[in-house]
Amino acid sequence: MNLLEALINSIRLPELRNKILFTGGILIAFRLFANVAIPEANKTALGLLFNQQALLGLLDLFSGGGLSRFSVVAMGMNPYINATIIMQLMTVISERIKEIQKEGEMGRRRIQRWSRYLTVALGAGQAYGFTVLFQNTNPAILGPLDWFQRLQIILVLTAGTVMLMWFGELITEYGIGNGVSLIIFAGIIGRGPQGIASVFSAHSTGGGLADYVPFIIFGLIALVMTAVIIEVQQAVRKIPIQSAQRVAGGREVGRRASFLPLRVNHAGVIPIIFAISVMFLPTIIANYFNAAPPSTWYYRAATWIQGNFAPDTPNVPMAIAYNGLYFLFTFGFTYFYTAITFDVNDVADNLKRYSSFIPGIRPGRPTAEYLQAVMNRVTFVGACFLGFITVILPIATAKISGIPHQQMYLGGTAILIVVGVALDTMKQLQTQLVMRQYRGFIK
Repeated sequence: MNLLEALINSIRLPELRNKILFTGGILIAFRLFANVAIPEANKTALGLLFNQQALLGLLDLFSGGGLSRFSVVAMGMNPYINATIIMQLMTVISERIKEIQKEGEMGRRRIQRWSRYLTVALGAGQAYGFTVLFQNTNPAILGPLDWFQRLQIILVLTAGTVMLMWFGELITEYGIGNGVSLIIFAGIIGRGPQGIASVFSAHSTGGGLADYVPFIIFGLIALVMTAVIIEVQQAVRKIPIQSAQRVAGGREVGRRASFLPLRVNHAGVIPIIFAISVMFLPTIIANYFNAAPPSTWYYRAATWIQGNFAPDTPNVPMAIAYNGLYFLFTFGFTYFYTAITFDVNDVADNLKRYSSFIPGIRPGRPTAEYLQAVMNRVTFVGACFLGFITVILPIATAKISGIPHQQMYLGGTAILIVVGVALDTMKQLQTQLVMRQYRGFIK
């Protein structure tokens, strides 16, 4: 069943139709807020900054174009995603939080509440960083601000992030699909026509067919990468599982064979978002020192960072070092996030608890070690794939097509998000349809 067929079948069912309409309404509201700009921003200076900073373009991608307009939802879901990652890390560091996580629904709600509080704190800090960054650009995006005006902008931007967090939770609870992923998905799709048109107009010289050659090349690369991303997103390593004979409900249940699926890209797009946040941090910090005396060492260091710490810097050795560091962060965060979300010890304990085992592997610690070894090999492929999509593909595509990767709207990261969210949403729709078909059969 493809996505279109699943949508048509879902619309015929009143319950699913209401979920789809609710999700669509929330996403439309998000797109409306993404176009409500903060009036103090200089639009011309904003355009110049985003043409110069490729990393800002990626942050703008996750906010659905809100950052390039400096709208009320300019920060998008980044603070919430970072807060969620930090709380997941705390479940590994803190035994107390790990025990709370195991308390079921009540524990999950407590951790979710702490994630919301942390989102507000991270959102306020990031909002302050953006106000400083936009004040110290040349030309300045924001003029001189007193503390009251600065506080107003910080409150508006933080409230925009909290509102998107609320939208995402509403979609997850009452709609179809994962709310956070769908909001990012809607942002990419919503600004698609405008982004593609602006790139085409920037490269159109009236030369006839020659104007279309870079776009044809880019389209072919995007088509091939879409097929590759679908294959990788769907790829799993199947670990055979054998269930021993046991007594359940007063009767013996015989042996049965199944498998444990280990996804190649278990971390999804989260490592990319986390890597972008880390790579953008030095630029934000450097902008704090723009008003310092030019003779100081920290002013010179900040100026050097602003001019050289970028993926498209003219300094070739620095560009190689930057992109290499970006690749390593993406690669490392993939392993890190996978280790947090897939605990091999918990999986081994659950298999042992339900009288299941991997053929040829003893239950308990040997099973955990085996799963860890397999997961390390599988994650290596997924981490290399994410690093390729994030760092190598945009550079290679820019060289082949001649379109600067700052202007590439549908880059590898965007295609990865769109394809991944579409596949996950289709699976959820199909699951909902199957559940309702069985319910009708029982009736």
